[in-house]
Amino acid sequence: MIAVALPGLVISTDQGQLTGAGLEGFYRAGRRLLSRCRLRVAGREPLCLQARTTGADRTVFVGALRTSSAPGPDPDVMVERTRHADGTERITLRNGTPRPLRLPVEVALGTDLADLGSITAGRAGPELPASVHASGLRWSCAAGTALVTAVPPPDDALASAGLLRWECAVPPGGSTSIELRVRPDGAGPVRPVGRTAADPLASAEATGDDPGAPALLRTSIDDLRALLLRDPVRPADVHLAAGVPWRCGPAPAEALAAARMTLPLGTRLAAGTLRVLARTQHRGPGPGRGMIPGPRRDTGPHLPPGCTGTEATLLFPVLLAEARRWGLGDRETQELLPAAEGCLGWLRAAAGDGTYVSDPHPGGPVRCETQAHAHRAALLGAELLDAFGRPGGEALRQWAQGLREAFRRDFWIHDPAGGRPAAARTTDGRLVPSLTAATAHLLDTGLLGGGVTAPGLLDPVQTARLARLLGNPVMDSGWGLRGLAVTEAGYTPFGHRAGAVRVQETAIAAAGLAAAGHENEASSLLRGVLAAAGAFGHRLPEMYAGEQRTDVSTPLPHPAACRPAATAAAAGVLLLTTLAGIHPDAPAGTVTLRPLRGAPLGEIGLTGLRVAGEPFSVRVSRLGMAMVEEAADGLQLRT
Repeated sequence: MIAVALPGLVISTDQGQLTGAGLEGFYRAGRRLLSRCRLRVAGREPLCLQARTTGADRTVFVGALRTSSAPGPDPDVMVERTRHADGTERITLRNGTPRPLRLPVEVALGTDLADLGSITAGRAGPELPASVHASGLRWSCAAGTALVTAVPPPDDALASAGLLRWECAVPPGGSTSIELRVRPDGAGPVRPVGRTAADPLASAEATGDDPGAPALLRTSIDDLRALLLRDPVRPADVHLAAGVPWRCGPAPAEALAAARMTLPLGTRLAAGTLRVLARTQHRGPGPGRGMIPGPRRDTGPHLPPGCTGTEATLLFPVLLAEARRWGLGDRETQELLPAAEGCLGWLRAAAGDGTYVSDPHPGGPVRCETQAHAHRAALLGAELLDAFGRPGGEALRQWAQGLREAFRRDFWIHDPAGGRPAAARTTDGRLVPSLTAATAHLLDTGLLGGGVTAPGLLDPVQTARLARLLGNPVMDSGWGLRGLAVTEAGYTPFGHRAGAVRVQETAIAAAGLAAAGHENEASSLLRGVLAAAGAFGHRLPEMYAGEQRTDVSTPLPHPAACRPAATAAAAGVLLLTTLAGIHPDAPAGTVTLRPLRGAPLGEIGLTGLRVAGEPFSVRVSRLGMAMVEEAADGLQLRT
């Protein structure tokens, strides 16, 4: 059970006690400040009855124990432990008997002050010796210090055993509480961005026939706020960490993708993310000029690892162009335009005199999804350049047209069933025929002016064929889109990119299918993820097993998945707003609605979204008709 409000994080099991095993503990900025926190009341550990998450940043454990030999099965004392990611734990004892109780309480504490990377690699050291400090205990090593203080102060503190002790008087039917505060020595409490005025996300809400929709949107926004980070160079700029517990730091491609999917919640997150990444852009001479750096990523058994820097570089101008459509002001857009021009310059240099953008590593393949990212960046980037009177737009459009013509010819594998797009082309021109979820990016063409989507790399017939493939059970597990078709060599339901359902790609596929008019396939994917979200308490992990859904099954969690994860939480926003088909053009003062006519979730209302910098609310009826209920003054509706 994970509670997060970065840079704070606490990981527990559903038994409530922190034992020091595995990843358990309180963390601050990736360092474990406390690994062990075992509670005993009247010499016994409470029996944990319930463990629940009550918000992204807190978990609650309810236990019970008997303190007397009186007959009957009823517990005498209820114990509630509320554990916060900010480094506090409140222990409340409730007396359920008609007599006053005097209860000895002890908490055994310990830590190794290890960093998260060492812990996950199995290299955490032994517990450190404690010393008594003020109203608690202190630990210290070369890596730092940690301090646990208690309110009220303990009656006794034993450094050698790491123990704090109290004698608590609890009146009949009453309660008493102890609060533990875990901090680096000299540091104050965690102030998460999502709970300050710097929060960039609108507090949108969903209502309607499907009870899962409101819970998913609420939880997704809560998780996104918990993952917000301040840029150390300019703290006013915030962006998203990739996910917890494994990836608490910035990840350019994921941060950009998540910011793009959350544009319906406002443009502030997009602007902050773009400013942060613009400061990382390569500006010196050489083939990397204009690139946003990023690590390599596994892409499954059929292809070598890919470069997320390529994806981030191509996504940067797309996010800027679409953020402007949603309401990012001209001044902010112009400030970021030089960085976007650098990314587009890298694109043209990477393509060179050829047609395709190859893997940046020598001998790497020409990937299907990279061409989709590059084509979208060229078209949206060209429109962005034109809007501000910058040169280069027409050359980008001409290159994109050549890419479309070549891709439809070179990347299509013909077969009696109608064919399919190849996953990649090798340097000698051979096609990699694997059917993967990466083909969903071919449907994500991007938003141009007037609510129009950009043309895609596939023609209408090829798009329809891809829609049928993605809607087939070999790809649609019933819980979402598999990373690799079950018919492909190397498929495994837990494969990171070889069969597991990745929520981000499922949401992109659903949105792209809806925009292309393939509503049945889009609706199936959307309903599948909504059903999976219910099984995960509406906190979607970044991926889960691609086992086929049955009447009695539930989705299986992937042991290495981040949860919460920025792209999964943002995908929840994209999936629900896809139902209304919102296509804004803030510079033109218009918004176009293209809802899913089949109304796969029945009636749904979305309130508190942001278009053109103002609140925007829309309702989709059970007949699939959309109606704007709130919008900025002067914003005109187009159909």
